[in-house]
Amino acid sequence: MTMECSDEVFELNVKPPKRLRTVQTGAETEPDAQESQSKVDVDDSRKVMEAWKGKLEARGISVVISGHNSDQPRGVGYAKNKAVAQSSGKYLCFQDADDIMLPQRVRLQFETSVLHSSSLIGCRVRRLPESSTERYTRWINTITQDQLLTQVYTSHGPTVIMPTWFCSRDWFSTVGWFSEESKGVPEDLIFFYQSLREGGLVTRVDQCLVVYRYHEKATTHSVKEETIWNLRVGFLQERVISQWESFTIWNAGKQGRKLYRCLNDTNRNKVKAFCDVDHNKINKGFYTYEDSKERPKPRIPILHYKDASPPFIICVKLDMTGGVLEENLNSLQLKEGIDFFHFN
Repeated sequence: MTMECSDEVFELNVKPPKRLRTVQTGAETEPDAQESQSKVDVDDSRKVMEAWKGKLEARGISVVISGHNSDQPRGVGYAKNKAVAQSSGKYLCFQDADDIMLPQRVRLQFETSVLHSSSLIGCRVRRLPESSTERYTRWINTITQDQLLTQVYTSHGPTVIMPTWFCSRDWFSTVGWFSEESKGVPEDLIFFYQSLREGGLVTRVDQCLVVYRYHEKATTHSVKEETIWNLRVGFLQERVISQWESFTIWNAGKQGRKLYRCLNDTNRNKVKAFCDVDHNKINKGFYTYEDSKERPKPRIPILHYKDASPPFIICVKLDMTGGVLEENLNSLQLKEGIDFFHFN
């Protein structure tokens, strides 16, 4: 396959022949022999690595193998922390097993990390299959350096994605390592937010340096949407809303109302209005918070966006309005990161 990124062309074999180990014999088989096998054992990774250890070390490649004695999987965070603990370099380059590192990645990210010692360094990516997660991939590759910090509250997660991270070991230790809680915990988002709390920055090398694979059984899909939502709401309140005396939620629909309900009492009382472009919603006049224990129940005005005042929390999906949202924001001469923040 030919990959074209940042004026460079790479020839990649992205689908190398697979070998499987059979339960009956433990022998390796070629793909075209798979149909004749009744069962395939894919749980002996450590044995496979141990068998290769001597061959690799004979070629001068150091191999460190470890594991644990737990009956249950220890999770992605545990594995990453273990790998970091067993390594010795001053810099850390993270790479998922199913992704592909393109030429010059380590050099370019190392040079950037030397200049930005308290930053998480990312890069642009090429998605495989190319048609998967088009909006997400476009967001990864096109948000500006400023937006790497202002758009950390969106549902996309870290503004530089975990499989592209590069940082100094000192900064990694300052942040405090990955969460090792059970499956379903977004250890990358937790670490990313903690890095920002510690005063860290986010930087991206604007070249395509990683081929980022998509598959339905990826670990990231085990994380519940509500878990990520709660982390995002908490961080938004901590970093943004706590600094404001009042604000407007842009979107009187489902997502805007959900955000309102999930705020703590103090920050919910700061919401002075919802705003929208939908005249059906605007004509209702108010949103009544029915779950409130207050009497009378809070009634929040619903305004046309031109009649509302900043600052805003934008609860409209990015890249889904054909540029209308962006035009509306520009018409008000608002500055992202000061007058508004994207949440969805």
